[in-house]
Amino acid sequence: MFLGTYAPKLDDKGRVILPAKFREQLSTGIVMTRGQEHCLYVFTTRAFEELHEKIKQAPITSKQGRDFLRVFTSGASAETPDSQNRITIPANLRSYAGLDRELTVIGAGDRVEIWDTEAWDLYLAEQETSFANTTEEVIPGLF
Repeated sequence: MFLGTYAPKLDDKGRVILPAKFREQLSTGIVMTRGQEHCLYVFTTRAFEELHEKIKQAPITSKQGRDFLRVFTSGASAETPDSQNRITIPANLRSYAGLDRELTVIGAGDRVEIWDTEAWDLYLAEQETSFANTTEEVIPGLF
């Protein structure tokens, strides 16, 4: 499981050093793609393959299913961390997420998310109040 918040820097070649706590799980390869809220999702290759299998179960007649699959997979990039535990974020994904030098990398359970730090700070500020004031069941059986 991926947990925590980290603040690595993006270098001039579009590379980022993976947080030490994520390296072992991601060492054999990753797939990164467009995430929701204009961040990037980073999955282990296996987790991405499993998710893809689930997405493919949507009927081909479902326009929303087709649209989601297209957006999700068309931006996907398979990467393998180098010997210094860096991954290269392709230019199209950097542009999509508005990434500059300052990044925030978070563990989101089954995936890692890469955010522009300013975008993350704004998102978190907006969501913390909502999170603290949750009064109805959001996740069945949890709270």
